[in-house]
Amino acid sequence: MKEIAIGQKAEVYTKVTTDKLAIAVGSGSLKVFATPSMCALMEEASCNAISQFLEEDETTVGTSLHIEHTAPSPKGVTVTAEAEIIAVNGREITLKVTAHDEISEIGHGVHKRFVVDSEKFQSKTNLRK
Repeated sequence: MKEIAIGQKAEVYTKVTTDKLAIAVGSGSLKVFATPSMCALMEEASCNAISQFLEEDETTVGTSLHIEHTAPSPKGVTVTAEAEIIAVNGREITLKVTAHDEISEIGHGVHKRFVVDSEKFQSKTNLRK
C-alpha cells in the first residue's frame, strides 16, 4: 500500500433507472431511488478514491457504512456520489460520503474500508463453504 492522501476525492454518478428503484430492489414499495442503490454508489466512489494508493495485489473491502438517506429521487434524474478520504489508521480508511441529485443532497454518512491482499482474502473466503 502506498501512502494514502487525506483529502483525496472521487465522484461517480448514475441515472435513476427502473432497476435502481426501491420497488425493484426489494427495499420498499415506491418508485424512488433505493437506499441500497445509493449505498452502492457511495461505495463505488469510495473505491475510486482509494484505488490509486493500492498495490497490484491489493483491494479494499467495506467494513462499515453509516448513512442517512435524507431525500427521495425520482426515476430519470442523475444521482452523484462523492467520497473523500478523511482518516487512515494502518490499513483502515475512513471516508466521508455524500450523494445528491439535480435538486439537492439526498444522503450523507461515513464509510470505512480495509486494505487486503486480494488472493489471500479470496482464498480465506472460499474456505468458508
